[in-house]
Amino acid sequence: MGILDHRINYLVCREVQKRCFSVSPLMAAASQVVISKFDKAGLPYEKLESRLKVVRDRLKRPLTLSEKVLYSHLDDPHNQDITRGTSYLRLRPDRVAMQDATAQMAMLQFISSGLPRVAVPSTIHCDHLIQAQVGGEKDLERAKNLNKEVYDFLSSAGAKYGVGFWKPGSGIIHQIILENYAFPGLLMIGTDSHTPNGGGLGGLCIGVGGADAVDVMADIPWELKCPNVIGVKLTGSMKGWTSPKDIILKVADILTVKGGTGAIIEYHGPGVDNISCTGMGTICNMGAEIGATTSIFPFNKRMGDYLASTGRAGIAESAEKFKPVLFTPDAGCEYDQLIELDLSTLEPHVNGPFTPDLAHPISKLGQNAKKAGWPTDIKVSLIGSCTNSSYEDMSRCASIAKEAMAHGLKSKIPFNITPGSEQIRATIERDGIAETFRQFGGTVLANACGPCIGQWDRKDVKKGDANTIVTSYNRNFTGRNDANPATHCFVTSPEMCTALAITARLDFDPTTQPLKGSDGKEFKLSNPFGAELPPRGFDPGQDTYQAPPEDGSAVRVDVSPTSDRLQLLEPFDKWDGKDLVDMRILIKVKGKCTTDHISAAGPWLKFRGHLDNISNNMFLTATNAENGELNKVKNRLTGTWGSVPEVARAYKAGGEKWVAIGDENYGEGSSREHAALEPRHLGGRAIIVKSFARIHETNLKKQGMLPLTFANPADYDKIQPGDRISLVGLTGLAPGKPVECVIKHENGQTEKITLNHSMNQQQIEWFKAGSALNRMKQVASSK
Repeated sequence: MGILDHRINYLVCREVQKRCFSVSPLMAAASQVVISKFDKAGLPYEKLESRLKVVRDRLKRPLTLSEKVLYSHLDDPHNQDITRGTSYLRLRPDRVAMQDATAQMAMLQFISSGLPRVAVPSTIHCDHLIQAQVGGEKDLERAKNLNKEVYDFLSSAGAKYGVGFWKPGSGIIHQIILENYAFPGLLMIGTDSHTPNGGGLGGLCIGVGGADAVDVMADIPWELKCPNVIGVKLTGSMKGWTSPKDIILKVADILTVKGGTGAIIEYHGPGVDNISCTGMGTICNMGAEIGATTSIFPFNKRMGDYLASTGRAGIAESAEKFKPVLFTPDAGCEYDQLIELDLSTLEPHVNGPFTPDLAHPISKLGQNAKKAGWPTDIKVSLIGSCTNSSYEDMSRCASIAKEAMAHGLKSKIPFNITPGSEQIRATIERDGIAETFRQFGGTVLANACGPCIGQWDRKDVKKGDANTIVTSYNRNFTGRNDANPATHCFVTSPEMCTALAITARLDFDPTTQPLKGSDGKEFKLSNPFGAELPPRGFDPGQDTYQAPPEDGSAVRVDVSPTSDRLQLLEPFDKWDGKDLVDMRILIKVKGKCTTDHISAAGPWLKFRGHLDNISNNMFLTATNAENGELNKVKNRLTGTWGSVPEVARAYKAGGEKWVAIGDENYGEGSSREHAALEPRHLGGRAIIVKSFARIHETNLKKQGMLPLTFANPADYDKIQPGDRISLVGLTGLAPGKPVECVIKHENGQTEKITLNHSMNQQQIEWFKAGSALNRMKQVASSK
C-alpha cells in the first residue's frame, strides 16, 4: 500500500467519524490494543493525535517525525512555548525503565519522596551487576549470590511501589525494551544513556539520571530543553560487509562525540527501508556516543515485521493506521542540520581507540594503526551487548564462523559472545548458532552487559600492558572494558569482529584479503548473510519477569544501617542565601572527562546504592592539569598530595566548599547520576567547564550543584589549581543572567571572569532548595 493509499484510507476514516461516531474506528481500534502484554493501558494514539492537532494549529508549519512524537506528549500543548534549542518543554512520558545499577539510587530517591506508588508504567532490569568470568551459567549464579542484597532490595521495592522487575539473567535493559515495551510514538525515559535504542521501533527513548525518573514516577511533568533536529537522509542500499553499525560509525565520524548535543537525530529517506528493525536499534543506541538527546526512525514494514514476530501484531496494525499523521515526517519539514549518506558507497568502519568518533574505513585501518603505533595484534574479540546482539547479528556472524571452520580455521583468540536477552539466548541455542560459536572457539557469556561496561574479570593481560581488543559494543573510553588504561579498544560491527578474530590482526581486511585454509589453499570469506528474524519464531526461554502486585502496601523494603551496598539518603543542605566565596579548586581536569572518569564503573558498580562508599571513586581516572597524573591532587590545607576523594573529604570536614574545573563536553558518556551525586556529597558546589554533555548537566542541576560554563573558553587557562573561586551576586541568579566569578590567585591578585548557565527558574529553585528532591518535598508540604 502506498503513501497515497494510506492517506485516502485515513481521510475516509476521519469522514466516517464526523458523520457517524463520537470516536473514530481508527482510534477505537488503537485504544483496545495494550501497550505491552505486561500492562493494562491501551495505546495512546488518540490522545497523541489530539495533542498534536493543538500544536499544529499553533505552529502552522510542517513537523519532523521527532517533533510529532515529542510535542504530542506535551503536558500543556495549548500554552507550552515551543522554540527549538531554547524553550524548556514539560512532557508526559509513557513509561520509565531503569537498569539495576542506576535503579538503586532512583528507588532510594523515590522512597525518600514518600509517595505510595509510581504513576506511570515502570520497570527495573538486572543487567549491570553480572561479571564475565568463565561463562553464562556460572557467572550468573555467582552474581546472584554476590548481589543478593541488592536484588532483594530492588525486587521488594518494585513490588511495594508498583514497578515491574526483570530478574538477573533476563537480559540487557535495551533489548528487553525493544522486545516487549517499545512501540511507534512511545516517549520513554530510561536511567541509562543507551536508552535511545528504542528509536529502532519509532519511539523517542531518552537517557536520563535517576532524579528525572523519580519526577516522572511521581507524576511530575518531565522537563527537557526543546531539542534541535539533525536529519540524516539515507539513500542507496547496504551491500557486502557493510552493516547498520557502519552507518552510526560514519555519523560519529561526521558529528564527533559532541556534535549531536542538544539535538535529536532523525533518520529518513529511501535508504531506511534497507535496514532491519534491530539494525535501526543499533544505530539509535550508539547515537548516545555523539551526544544526541535521542535518535529515531520512521515507522515502516521492517518495524511491523519485528512487532509481529515478538507477539505485538496489534500494535503494528494500529501504528500503520496512524502512520501518516503521527509516524511520518511532514513534507517540507526543516532540519537544523542535514547529513546525507549513500549506503551504496558506505565502507565497513572500525572506530577507536579511546574514543568512538575516531573512524577508520576497514581498508585504511591497518595502515592507520601502524602509523599511530597502536598494537596490531588483537588479543580478544567480543560481540553482542545491547548494541549488537539481535538474531540477525548472531546469524550473520555464525555464517562467517561456519565458512571459516569449513576451511579448517577457528578464532585465534578468545571470542566472547553476549546475548542481549534470554529470548535471544534461547533462540540461538535452539537454532544451533550458539553451538557454532563454541565450535569456532567462542564462549557464550551471561545475558547481561558484562565486558561492555567493565564487568569483565580479564586475566590474559596485565594492567598497564598495551594491547588491542575489538568489540561490537558502543563505547571505548580509556579503561572502560577492563580497567586497563593501556587497552586499545576498537568498536565495529559484530561481523567484522568475527572476521578479525580469525587472523587476530588489525591489518586484515576481509573485504579484499584472502585467508589460507588448513589445507594450504587460499579462500576469501563470503559476504555475511543471515536471517533478519528467526524462521521458527523466537523461543522466549525462561520466564524471568516479576509483576508487581495490585496492592504492594504490605511489602517491606529493608535497608540495613550496616550495609556496605545500600544506604538510605539524607537530604542535601539548602543554599544559605549567600555568595559562594573563596572556594577551593579540588581538581582542574585536563582533556576528556567522561562520567567514567568522574565515577568509574567496573568493580565500583557494587556500591551504586551506597552514596558514601561509591564516592571513594570520584575523579579516579581524570587527569589533573597540575601534574598530569591520575588520582593525585594537592591538599591546600596541609600541602600534601592525596587521592581526589581523600582530599575532597578533608575539605568537607574542614568546612571548605570546593569546585572542579573541566574542559569540553564534560560528563559525556553514561547517564550515571553518581557523577553528580558524589561531588555534591563530598562538598562540591559548582562545576565550571568549557561545555557540558546534556545528561550530566541536568544531573548536576538536579542535585543542587551549579553547572557553569566559561563565557570565554580561553578563561579556562586563567584558573590555576591553587586559586580560590568566588561566585558572587547569587541572590540575583536568574535565567539567562551570567554569573560573576572572581579568581583569587595564590599571590593575592584577583581577576574577574564571566560564567554562563542554562538554568531556568525551576532549576534555580532546585539550587536554592539544595536539590530537586528537596524542592519536590517543599512543594508537596505547602499544598
